[in-house]
Amino acid sequence: MSALWIAHVKVLDDDAYGKYAAIATEAIAAHGGVFLARGGRYVQLEGNDRPRNVVARFPSLEDAVACYNSPRYQEALSHAKGASERDLMVVEEAAP
Repeated sequence: MSALWIAHVKVLDDDAYGKYAAIATEAIAAHGGVFLARGGRYVQLEGNDRPRNVVARFPSLEDAVACYNSPRYQEALSHAKGASERDLMVVEEAAP
């Protein structure tokens, strides 16, 4: 069953976060991830407002978690730490 990687981000350092995004894009693609939303317009209805919202679909929850734990994604993440405030979760999609 496919899974969604959902991130809500407030970018504090555009340059460092740009390095994160470039490397993370490679890692996500290498694990079968496809972006469904990446930035763009949004409406905050409840909770903490984080102006950058990213959703990627992975073939499975396990693939999404493997991506997060991969050396390449961890390299990317080293650029995001201190350059952003983030919430990240992986949610398995409901069966059709």
